[in-house]
Amino acid sequence: MELTTLPLVKAGTMTDMDLFIFECFGYIVIEDVLTPAEVAEALDAAKRLHAGKLQGKLNQIGKGFEYEPALEALIDHPAVLPKIRALLGERFVLQAAWCTVQPAKSQSVGWHQDGSAAFDFKDLGYPVPLLQLRVSYNLTDQSQPLMGNMMLIPGSHRSRLSLPDAVHEQVYACPVQQIVCAKPGSVLIFHNGVYHSPMPNDRDFDRYNMHYIFSPPWLRRSDRDATDPAFLERTTPLRRALMGDYARPDVPFGGGFPAIPFESE
Repeated sequence: MELTTLPLVKAGTMTDMDLFIFECFGYIVIEDVLTPAEVAEALDAAKRLHAGKLQGKLNQIGKGFEYEPALEALIDHPAVLPKIRALLGERFVLQAAWCTVQPAKSQSVGWHQDGSAAFDFKDLGYPVPLLQLRVSYNLTDQSQPLMGNMMLIPGSHRSRLSLPDAVHEQVYACPVQQIVCAKPGSVLIFHNGVYHSPMPNDRDFDRYNMHYIFSPPWLRRSDRDATDPAFLERTTPLRRALMGDYARPDVPFGGGFPAIPFESE
C-alpha cells in the first residue's frame, strides 16, 4: 500500500531541490540527525516525562524542554534550523513542543490535518496555509512498519477535497499513503495540511517521538500559557527569542517583532 521512496534530504541548508520536494510531498525526512548517544539522552528524558503516566494509548506531554536539557538542545538543532528558516522566514516561534509515546501493543489511528478546532486552517484559504511546521525526532526504532510510525498522504496539503470520513480510522486509508520507516535519530518535517496518522505499534516496546512545532509569532502557544521565567533566564538568546516571550505580547505587533538572533548573523 505504501510508497517505497521517502522524500530524503540532507541536513543543513535548504536547497532548491529540497524546497521542490517539500512542495510536492508536504514533508521531508532527514536521516542520522542525532548520534546514538544523543538519541539515548533524549529518550531517557522522554521516559522521565512520561514516567507513571502511560495509559495504554497515545499520550503527549508539552514543554519538557524547560527542565530536560537533552530536549532543549533539539529546539535549534543545526541540521534542522536552516530548513525551518527557509520555510517560515525570519520571524517564527516555537508554538509547542510535544513529547509523544505510543505504548507497546497499542494503536491510535486517526487521520487528520493539524490545525485548530476553533477555526480550521483549511478555512483560511487554498491551498491550506503553512501555519504549523512540525519537526518530529524519532527517539525509538521505526525502521519497519507497525512500530508506531508516522503515516502521511503525500501532496494532501494541496488537495481541494478532504479525506473521506469513512477511512479516517483505517490503517490503510489511501492507496498512495506513505509509512515513514526510519531509524532512531531521524527527523520528519511536515506541513500542517498534510493528512497524517500514527501507525499501530505492534512491538513489545513503547514508541517515543519528540515534536517541535514552529509557527508565525502571532499564533497562540498550545503547550503552555507562558514559558518558565527560570528557563528563559538560563537558556541561550536564540532559544529565548524562539519562545516568543517578547515585551507586551497582548499588543498585535503594532511596533513590529524583534529580530531573532540567529547565530549566522
